Amino acid sequence: MLTIAFELCMGKTESIINSIELKIDKILSKISQLENENSDLKRELRKTKEKNVNQNLILNNKISEIEALKIAGSMLGSNDDKRASRLKINALIREINDCIASLKD
Repeated sequence: MLTIAFELCMGKTESIINSIELKIDKILSKISQLENENSDLKRELRKTKEKNVNQNLILNNKISEIEALKIAGSMLGSNDDKRASRLKINALIREINDCIASLKD
């Protein structure tokens, strides 16, 4: 009778051990899958960050261009004022040239 109880106990123990081994295998498989997924996500994040940096550089360049165009547009004024603006610019250039000439003397 004792041997039967012992055999039953050993059978249960083996069953429990097999169940634990199966669960450990599943956990290890899941860990491997998650590590691969994590690696893929890190790679994707790195690419996205690089793209973001490049897009920010492009955006900053475009903002600078817009500001330059705004300044140029404000200097020219409206179509009616273009001639007057050009005359003012030419007058300023003449004044600068006169100042340079007087400094040479």
